[in-house]
Amino acid sequence: MRPPAVSLRWKIALTVMAVSCAVAAVLGVLVHNAVARQTVGQVRKEARANLDTALDLFEYGTSREGLNSLLDPPELPTELRRLVRSGQRGTMVGTYHGRSVMWAAAPADGQVMAAWRPYGTVHRSLDHFDTAILGSAVLAAATVALAGLFLAHRISRRLGTTAAVARRITAGDLDARVGDGRGPGGGAAGQDEVAAVAAALDSVAGSLQSRLQAEQRFTADVAHELRTPLTGILASAELLPEGRPKEMINDRLRALRRLTEDLLEISRLDSGTERADLAAYDLGELVRRCVAATGLDTEVRIAADAVVETDRRRLDRILANLVINAHRHGRAPVVVTVDAASEPRPTIEVRDHGPGFPADLLHHGPQRFRTDAPGRGRGHGLGLTIAVGQSAVLGVDLRFTNASDGGARTLLRLPQGAVVG
Repeated sequence: MRPPAVSLRWKIALTVMAVSCAVAAVLGVLVHNAVARQTVGQVRKEARANLDTALDLFEYGTSREGLNSLLDPPELPTELRRLVRSGQRGTMVGTYHGRSVMWAAAPADGQVMAAWRPYGTVHRSLDHFDTAILGSAVLAAATVALAGLFLAHRISRRLGTTAAVARRITAGDLDARVGDGRGPGGGAAGQDEVAAVAAALDSVAGSLQSRLQAEQRFTADVAHELRTPLTGILASAELLPEGRPKEMINDRLRALRRLTEDLLEISRLDSGTERADLAAYDLGELVRRCVAATGLDTEVRIAADAVVETDRRRLDRILANLVINAHRHGRAPVVVTVDAASEPRPTIEVRDHGPGFPADLLHHGPQRFRTDAPGRGRGHGLGLTIAVGQSAVLGVDLRFTNASDGGARTLLRLPQGAVVG
């Protein structure tokens, strides 16, 4: 089982907190050792000074009162006593009358001369100092962690905005932009890596939009330029003598004319200026008339009927293209099912019993001039493209799937609130 994913925001915050805690711990240990050495060294120095004075007074037989010095004290640590018996001097922390003291001892005429200094206050001072270091480290780590979380949040938010814009561009919104590429402090574009990524994405979107607009203008111009001479050719073809050659020429000219009209329609849809002309219609009757107008043997089933608000011309165009595509590339029977009571939106299903849609179409959607998948015949691929464009104008959710028992299946979900009354 995979562990839950951790967002970039928390990764940065946890990393900053871990580093700050490690730095605080190292600094705390270094400061503690330095202060401890200095404090203990001062007490040891005072104990040695007392010992030197006591030795001088012992040598001259003078009283050592007030020096905290003793001869062969029984509480002297064993290790320190053994060191002095070997003829050396030394210091060691021990106890005297139940109190913590710093002992300093040295040989004195075959005996052990020892002097002591109170050490309990040193312990308490070091404990208080360690507590202060720990509190300061926790406070500093918390502050740095919060600062890291704030910084990570800003970076994550900017990256999230960039990702959202990238998804909008992928969905077809080529006007989407991250911004002007300025950093969080208002500096020039490219101030940091996130701003550079945002600026690069905006640049790619702008370049892609310009190229697509140029292609759309080219398609529209070509279609418009073809329309006039094509109309003249069609008129001239009517003057040919009746016979098979005339029929073949007229058939190809009509196909070319349909292609030209399809290109003009696609150019209008690509421009984004198309608007639906909504009115109330009986959905079942509307679908029946549309299917009948194709002149193809198609079964219409009404599971549930209702009055809906839609654009009749555009819905006719969508259904006609889907039904024609089903007959051209699929196999009979072709069935159109209307279910206005489907939740949460009224649906229309177009189903054939052929080889089904190719995997590329299911994954990428209809592609212009690409319908040469094995088993589905050939065509210019504009019918389904027009259906998708008109569906977008109507707010219809158009989905292409394959039925589990074989055949292509197209599902149209009308917009929310399409049902009148």
